[in-house]
Amino acid sequence: MSQTQPGQDPRIPDHIRHPVLWIVVLAILAAVVAGLVLTVSDDVRANERQSALQPFYTPPIPLPTGRPGDVIRTEPLGITVPGGRAVRVLYRSEDGEGKPTASSGMVFIPSGPAPAGGRPIVAWAHGTVGLGAECAPSRIDDPTGNLPWVGEMLARGWVVTATDYAGLGTPGTSGYLISADEGHDVINSVRAARHLPAAGTNSRWVAWGHSQGGHAALAAADMAASYAPDLRLVAVATAAPAAELRQLLALQWNQAAAWVIGADVVSTWPTRYPELNRNAILTPNGQQHWQDVASKCIVAAALTSIVRQDILGQNFFAMDPWQSPPWRQRFQANTPQPIPTDVPLLVAQSTTDAVVLPRTTATLVRDWCRAGDHISTLWVNGVSHQSTAIVVGPSVVQWIDGRLRGDPAADDCPLPSPVAPING
Repeated sequence: MSQTQPGQDPRIPDHIRHPVLWIVVLAILAAVVAGLVLTVSDDVRANERQSALQPFYTPPIPLPTGRPGDVIRTEPLGITVPGGRAVRVLYRSEDGEGKPTASSGMVFIPSGPAPAGGRPIVAWAHGTVGLGAECAPSRIDDPTGNLPWVGEMLARGWVVTATDYAGLGTPGTSGYLISADEGHDVINSVRAARHLPAAGTNSRWVAWGHSQGGHAALAAADMAASYAPDLRLVAVATAAPAAELRQLLALQWNQAAAWVIGADVVSTWPTRYPELNRNAILTPNGQQHWQDVASKCIVAAALTSIVRQDILGQNFFAMDPWQSPPWRQRFQANTPQPIPTDVPLLVAQSTTDAVVLPRTTATLVRDWCRAGDHISTLWVNGVSHQSTAIVVGPSVVQWIDGRLRGDPAADDCPLPSPVAPING
């Protein structure tokens, strides 16, 4: 038994009484407090920034009369872009039922005067970012952090658009993975750029998207000829496209990714499709927490998904949603179909992607090649889902450059995929 020294308070344990330990304890407490203060301070600054941006993203009610692609307002994006400048844009679009919407986004314009023939446009379609207004790419602090290839595109004289999609950053419900909504927003971002006199564009354009944006780019390509005869689609490039919805559901419905993608789907689809009952396909945990996950931006949502699925063992879906006839019908309707065979297509995919699984992309390539599409493929290894578009970006720029020059694209359909497609 330890002995209390003269002058010591016997109620204080020895391990706390020691002055060095007191210093360590106080240092830890100070670090925790400092971290909390910084977090609160960052949140305050973020909220102030979003509040300051909100007037730009709030469209007039009712929307001004006009056509899809008409510009409602623009302002400088407030960042430095090597080789050009960037503007924030709010433009008219429409959902899949033809209802007018307002979509926000960005347009990147090369420095200097446009050539006599005008500049082509590359329409970027981003991946899943979360449904909170602050998650919209044009509203974040570093909107080009995930687009390191923008500078190279500007250097080649291309205008780049980057839609947020209607309802993300702007009022309304996002058309997450709803083909017609996303496709309209991508195409109308091109039209919006055409309405900016300083952009100096021509009618040629390329769709380029990642993950959800790969789905959007393919949807835009499928409808381009009928929806936008005023524009000339030259090529389509995708990275890890979330396009084979049936196979993705079959493989991911009871995995962590379902918490992120599933939460965004059940948050948005029942608004568009009233016959869909989210509770019919969700576990009690999914019913309780889908709103919280959908409101988070992608990093926080992904962390939540890992905790709930991999640590707590909580499934989001009670069943594969494909097995519910009403949900299956809507997934089928929003699965992109093979694009026109005269439009070159590039599909890039990591063999180690844990979100858009490589076998689903191999299945898309096989089936679309069978349908007559000519597809260039770019398979990479050891790259995460979130990093795929960043890693393959330089190669995509080179591939797009060849298409804009009129060079024929490689057709990799005769080549075997490095991973096996799913039978069927």
